[in-house]
Amino acid sequence: MTLTNVVLVHGAWADGSSWAKTIPLLAAKGMAVTAVQLPLTSFEADVAAVGRAIALMQGDVVLVGHSYAGAVIGQAGNDPKVKRLVYIDAFAPDAGESAASLFAQFKAVPLNDEIRPDTEGFLSLTSRGIGTLFAQDLDPVEQSVLHATQGPINGAALGGTLMQAAWRSRPTFYLIGEQDQAILPVDQERMATRMDATIKRIASSHVPMLSHPAVVADFILQAAA
Repeated sequence: MTLTNVVLVHGAWADGSSWAKTIPLLAAKGMAVTAVQLPLTSFEADVAAVGRAIALMQGDVVLVGHSYAGAVIGQAGNDPKVKRLVYIDAFAPDAGESAASLFAQFKAVPLNDEIRPDTEGFLSLTSRGIGTLFAQDLDPVEQSVLHATQGPINGAALGGTLMQAAWRSRPTFYLIGEQDQAILPVDQERMATRMDATIKRIASSHVPMLSHPAVVADFILQAAA
């Protein structure tokens, strides 16, 4: 069964424009595309936002999550309209796990030193963190835009626990960024293998949808087909 609906979900320190280069490529292939705008205020609010987007799609869906959104789609993807899941450099918790609990098991990453909390518990990235560790394969102009438009995430959202992992019952695809300094490739490999996902690797930072949009679009189309 070929699917023609795609819901794209951004991660922390991002927004729906993360997919700006990927959306036209999918649309050119006849895909109906929605890019969710996560509130990033709580895990539950983020899952609900994805659920609303799925409900508006006409037909079955490929659900795509980047980074933190891997946890979000793992829960929201239990919607019966979701038939396939795509993880892009993403956390992939099982039931009873969260992005934070997985991260605690991983090797320390350099990006940790560039995370700054505010007085209300929302986390942002420094410009250095974005330029050298988050999106190091983008040009300086794009890096500055990412820094300016980043979506600060409430730290508690990272602790949102899955009740049921959608990847347990759906075909799953995982794109590994081999130059990722936010979630190291060795940890991505471990999560993807546990899910028995179809794996593709690319020499990319944590944001391949911006640095290699054609590869990301082709991988999503592979999942849809």
